[in-house]
Amino acid sequence: MLDQTYDIVRSDGRVETRAFRDILSKYPRTILYFYIRDNTPGCTLETEDFTRLLSEFQTRDIAVVGVSRDSVESHQHCIQKYMLGVDLISDPGEVLHHAFGVIAEKNNYGKISVGVVRSTFLLDSEGEILREWRGVKATSHADRVLHALKNT
Repeated sequence: MLDQTYDIVRSDGRVETRAFRDILSKYPRTILYFYIRDNTPGCTLETEDFTRLLSEFQTRDIAVVGVSRDSVESHQHCIQKYMLGVDLISDPGEVLHHAFGVIAEKNNYGKISVGVVRSTFLLDSEGEILREWRGVKATSHADRVLHALKNT
């Protein structure tokens, strides 16, 4: 998994193809959060919150990177439209999604479907999971993650 390459859209809109290992090596630790889709209310709110708190994560030597199945073009549009400060990985093949087990059966008001379960992971620079939050709500999630990490 660490040597698998992904297209990552930087907060300035540039696109780079990088090995997952290289993405994780930017900081000693990385928050990797999986969200459902660009330009949806909850996902936009979550990404805006991570952008708002980015400097606080970075002062703790933690990078923040979002992941969805969206295309590079969709990520670029979303970053520009909402002036986002976090980098976004495009994973249309769901390789990272499956590696982290975030594709699962979901029950939404009695309707069963398979999709992305909003989840966040704290990783070290070697990809080891240090902490995880699964099945989270978008509202105030970034704040809760930061609060949980204030003493680490």
